[in-house]
Amino acid sequence: MKRHLNTLYVTTQGSYLSKEGETVVVRVGDENRLQLPIHNLGGIVCFGQVSVSPFLMALCAENGVGLSFLTEHGRFLARVDGEVRGNVLLRREQYRRADDEARSAEIASTIVAAKVANGRQVLLRALRDRPDGGGAERLRSAAQNLGGFLDQLRPGLPLDEVRGIEGLSARTYFEVFDDLITQQKEDFRFTGRSRRPPLDMVNALLSFVYTLLLHDVRGALEGVGLDPAVGFLHRDRPGRPGLALDLMEEFRPFLADRLVLTLINLRQLDARKFRTIESGAVLLDDDGRKEVLVSYQKRKQEEIVHPFLGEKTTVGLLPHLQALLFARYLRGDLDGYPAFFWK
Repeated sequence: MKRHLNTLYVTTQGSYLSKEGETVVVRVGDENRLQLPIHNLGGIVCFGQVSVSPFLMALCAENGVGLSFLTEHGRFLARVDGEVRGNVLLRREQYRRADDEARSAEIASTIVAAKVANGRQVLLRALRDRPDGGGAERLRSAAQNLGGFLDQLRPGLPLDEVRGIEGLSARTYFEVFDDLITQQKEDFRFTGRSRRPPLDMVNALLSFVYTLLLHDVRGALEGVGLDPAVGFLHRDRPGRPGLALDLMEEFRPFLADRLVLTLINLRQLDARKFRTIESGAVLLDDDGRKEVLVSYQKRKQEEIVHPFLGEKTTVGLLPHLQALLFARYLRGDLDGYPAFFWK
């Protein structure tokens, strides 16, 4: 099991990463800024103009350390990995089930149910904290509608219908997302999800945190020997990590969306941490990205009781636990996949 605090994020532009013995050295100009043993790392994420020596790439590959490259503003570019790890029989079972639409629909329905339930929990907690606050009636109605979508996710539902329910529930959830923002409303106003590019500060934050979450989920899947590219809800598409996107759905409301709301509502970020470029895209600046990264890592240290295992763990280990449970389900050790339902 990988630790949750072992991802190195390199955001300083012009950094050069190299190998020195069994360590990773981060150099900026003529100064060594950081040196870490490779066995202490589970992943390295490089933002923008960050260079890596081929010898360090080889060291990362040999030690199972995923090396990801993103643009300065968080758009995924590429990932370098070593040999495929894990049991080939496990991956073959994954591929067989992905080719079976009925079995894919069963898995997809479980994942969508967790996403919808966790999104509903976000709304219900906001109502509990502010029962008479602005937008309370809209939040109450949206939570009720999400409950209705959960009831529709019955066994045997075709995959296209599962996808349809997922789309409707996402629209219902994001239609009231602006009501969850209680501070800095003049700057952080949410009118709808925009991805490529993000057109406001809330979408810029959501996209950036989703990118961080996807990196962690992908690493967790690779750690148990599953193929991140072959999903069930997200079907095959060149360059798309379908299974990572599948399992990520369970954590979007609980981890990513709540973190974004905390950063805004507690005024940990303000409009000065963003800029708009010529295309109209709104992006975090360097200080803003660092603030988000620090908050994301702190969030991963928080403890929670796992709803299926009944054991105390950290938020950062949740993707690894879910990946392990998914692998056990595919092996036949579990009758069904116990998706993460936030309680």
